[in-house]
Amino acid sequence: QLQASGGGLVQAGGSLRLSCAASGGTLDRYVIGWFRQAQGKEREGVSLISRRGGNTDYTDSVQGRFTISRDNAKNTVYLQMNSLKPEDTAVYYCAAGLSPILRFEVFGYWGQGTQVTVSS
Repeated sequence: QLQASGGGLVQAGGSLRLSCAASGGTLDRYVIGWFRQAQGKEREGVSLISRRGGNTDYTDSVQGRFTISRDNAKNTVYLQMNSLKPEDTAVYYCAAGLSPILRFEVFGYWGQGTQVTVSS
C-alpha cells in the first residue's frame, strides 16, 4: 500500500516535499511515478524514477523545478517541488509500476493523493 504525504498550502515561489511511503511491501521492485490531477482536468504524469534511482523523467512543465529521488532503505520516494506556481495546484498521487513510462495506465498500484495548493 502506498501513502503520499507532504502536501499543503504554499505561496507561489515556495517549496514543498512530497513523500511516498510503502507499507506491506518494498518499493525497490518498482518504478515509482508521481501524477497530479487538477480540478476539472485529466490526470497528468509529473515525474518518475527507476528502481535504483539511476533514471528519472519529468514532464516539461516541472523540469528544473521538481526533483524526484528515492531512498530504498527507507522504502520512500520523494518529490521536491521548488519555485511552485499556482498552476501546480492539484492532488498529487504516487504510483508503482514496472515500466519507466510516464503514463498513468502503466502504473498498477496507486496511493491516496495529497493536496497541493499554491496561492498567487
